[in-house]
This record gives sequence, structure tokens and C-alpha cells, in this order.
Amino acid sequence: MVLVMRLSQPSAAVVAWGNAWLTGNVGLDEAVDAVTGPQVISPNDEPLRVFLAGLRSQGLTELRLALPVPGDPLGLTGPADFNAAALEAGEAVLTDIGLGLIPEPDVRGSSYLGVRWTVHAAVIARPDVPSLPEADQQLTVAMREVTEVMSGLDDVNGERSRFLKALRDDADSSLAPGYPARAHRVAALANRLSLVVELARDAAGHNLTAAQMRQRSEALQTLDRAVRRARVAAHSAVFVFDHGA
Repeated sequence: MVLVMRLSQPSAAVVAWGNAWLTGNVGLDEAVDAVTGPQVISPNDEPLRVFLAGLRSQGLTELRLALPVPGDPLGLTGPADFNAAALEAGEAVLTDIGLGLIPEPDVRGSSYLGVRWTVHAAVIARPDVPSLPEADQQLTVAMREVTEVMSGLDDVNGERSRFLKALRDDADSSLAPGYPARAHRVAALANRLSLVVELARDAAGHNLTAAQMRQRSEALQTLDRAVRRARVAAHSAVFVFDHGA
């Protein structure tokens, strides 16, 4: 069975397809069409296609993904107000020309559902993120840890079975043409494991001892951290200097 993930982060899709366009692997129209749903830029409802073309004329050469959570500003470079907005959203797109984009749902009436992007000033700097090989290793270790923990728990209400099935299922990488094979593999694994984290958040964990609950929570926190790092690293790996080949 192949698990096709629908990314909850629109930033990931814009980075993947935007970088494929910037590296010449797809056209701008194909890249924008691949990003699901209407995408507009505040405050004048400028289409994403027009906005990206304008950024390229200003010297844009790469996009980067940020997936921050409290205590872990993964992918962010500042300033503080941009970091705070990105942290609240849980994601952001950074450019190499000093701009950052933060998405929010754009709902108009009962039939229109898109994404509205707010533009912020952002510091031009290399964020402190792992390389693709580092993220790959961290993700593998986290997967083994959570598998061991879940295998040792009682199968309360089928929770363990759902977790272990999610670990076995295949997933789509959600990356675009031009990314190396290792990036596709790492991103696909991260998508698969993100489902484990989502399932865990929805599960109450009833009938577990305090020690088991703590062990489960710690393993899932480690997994969530590794998944976010893997996604960030994979989405940067279209650039040769990022995947260390």
C-alpha cells in the first residue's frame, strides 16, 4: 500500500516546486499549478506566479523551508518579529534576498479555500539546519526508537497496531523534479513518520502506566524533531552544496 501524504504545510510545497523552477527543472506555470489551491500575496491579492517572477527579477535563486516549534526555531534566521510570526504559523518560506513568507488560510464564502501569504523582512543568513545525510541518520534512529517503544506497549484500542502499520506503509515524497534520489527517500520517510506523530496526537493513550506514557511521549517528541529536520534538509537538497554529494 502506498500512503499519499497531503502536506499540512503549504510552505513545503512552495519551496519544493519553487526550487525546481529556480533550478530549471520545471517551468513557472507548472510549479505554481503543482501547489494545490489558490495562492495569493497580501495585501493586494497578487497571484503567487506574478510574485515569484518578480522575486526572480530581484535576484532570487533559492527558497528554504522553516518548520519551527517552541524551543526549536528550525530554519529561521530572524529578525524577532518574523520569527515570532513563523513560530505561530509553525512554518515559513525564506528567500535569499531578505524576504520571508508566512501562510494562513484564505477562506472566502463556502467554496473558496486558498492560502494567503504575508511578506516579512528576513535576515539573509544560512540557518542552523542539518545536512541531508545528518537528517537521514537522525530520522532512522528516531524510527527505530519509536518502533521499539510502540512494540513494547499493550495494543490498547488498536493504537499500537495503527502506529506500526503507519511505520510500514510507503509514502510519496511530495518533492518536485530535480531533487536527488536520497532527498526523495528521506522526504518520503519523513512523511510516513509524520503520520505516526499525528496518530499519536489523536490517541489518548489510555490504560498505560505513568512510565509507559512518559516513554511514549519522549519517543514521539524525538520522532517529531527528526521528521521536521528531515523535511527541512530534504527540501534544500536540490542545491548541490546542501546534500554533500
